[in-house]
Amino acid sequence: MSEYRGYEGNSLKFLKANRIAVGDYVRIVADITYSGIIMPRYEHSDDKHIVLKLKNGYNIGLEIAEIEKIEKNLVTEKIIEKSEWIKKSEGLPKILLLSTGGTIASKVDYRTGSVTPVLSAQELNASVPELAKIANIDAEVLFSEYSENIMPKHWLQIAEKINEYSKSDYVGIIIAHGTDTMHYTSSFLSFALAGFSIPIVLVGSQRSSDRASSDAALNLIGATKFITSSNTNGIYIIMHQDENDKVIACHIGTRVRKNHTSKRGAFKTIGDEPAFIITENQIQKNIKEDFFKTNEFHPRIKLDTKVALVKYHPGYEPELLEKIIEMGYKGIIFEGTGLGHIGKTMYESVKKARNKGIFLGMTSQCIDGRVRMTVYESGRDLLNLGIVPLENMIPEVALVKTMWAIGNSQNIEEVKKLMLENIALEISD
Repeated sequence: MSEYRGYEGNSLKFLKANRIAVGDYVRIVADITYSGIIMPRYEHSDDKHIVLKLKNGYNIGLEIAEIEKIEKNLVTEKIIEKSEWIKKSEGLPKILLLSTGGTIASKVDYRTGSVTPVLSAQELNASVPELAKIANIDAEVLFSEYSENIMPKHWLQIAEKINEYSKSDYVGIIIAHGTDTMHYTSSFLSFALAGFSIPIVLVGSQRSSDRASSDAALNLIGATKFITSSNTNGIYIIMHQDENDKVIACHIGTRVRKNHTSKRGAFKTIGDEPAFIITENQIQKNIKEDFFKTNEFHPRIKLDTKVALVKYHPGYEPELLEKIIEMGYKGIIFEGTGLGHIGKTMYESVKKARNKGIFLGMTSQCIDGRVRMTVYESGRDLLNLGIVPLENMIPEVALVKTMWAIGNSQNIEEVKKLMLENIALEISD
């Protein structure tokens, strides 16, 4: 049934009656004439529509009752995928491209019209031939996961792989990564590999390569230009600055988050301008001069996942915090209100956590600004209960840093010291 995947009832009868299957290129006459590829359906879709992928890459649903005529197009344009090996050019710098999955590492399966992971990182390299004019790219697949499936164990795998190249002749490393959790991965790498001698850049794509508006190629080109021209190190995320194809933004890996679900300019540096702006002809530097070059490289590739991120809200039940304590968590990051507050109904549970030796950190739900727990009485009460204010650290970054700090410490005092040390500009000026 794979040739009719997702179709049932009336829509299945319609396709079979017209001898059409998933992956066929068809011409449909309805309110207007459409041409495209019949796409699979989701399992729980209705049986009154078929899905067509248009030439521009977008999918549309067509009601079968409105279709006057459907026929298989036998004179389709033959699509040849590029799979040739990219020839290396003597004298160009070398870059390592690691693929972990996500939209950027996807391609169109023209048999089904669906988007699937690339078979190899070499395909990702070959799909953007402009890269070969800037650098010699060596490509390798670490794994192929959508970013929501990337876990802390994957962060460790990425960091260990990069650490193998700490003394290589590469001028930089690009990591192709899904966008949804990319800033979690960049945060861990920022702490685990602080002081790494060459730049490490995570690159994603908001639009898959089958869409005319795909940002995959330009983001990769921007990352390659940055690595070969910036003369810096550190961990960064590189994505579109906005909907304009002329500007690519380079964000510090601990000061960035995804702020929009679908826009190409979804990633923003919190509280500042992007570290670098990449255009066709130049790279504009905004970052504090040589901050990352002052760190010596001593990899600390460990973590402990027993850390919770608690987003406080009116009506939050303290029993939920009690459960976290009972489960043996070693760190709790509060995403508090305003300057860093949680309600007094939480105080007794916070005391229990402190007495158990759990690290307690405070961040803010506000997008910008610093935690200031000395302004109001409630904030001072929380300080007395042992909660550590974490300046303007982004909550997700604080979560990841706590996992890393606990994994690399012997006791809570060492954890506190690491959490307050500005290791990778996670605390900005």
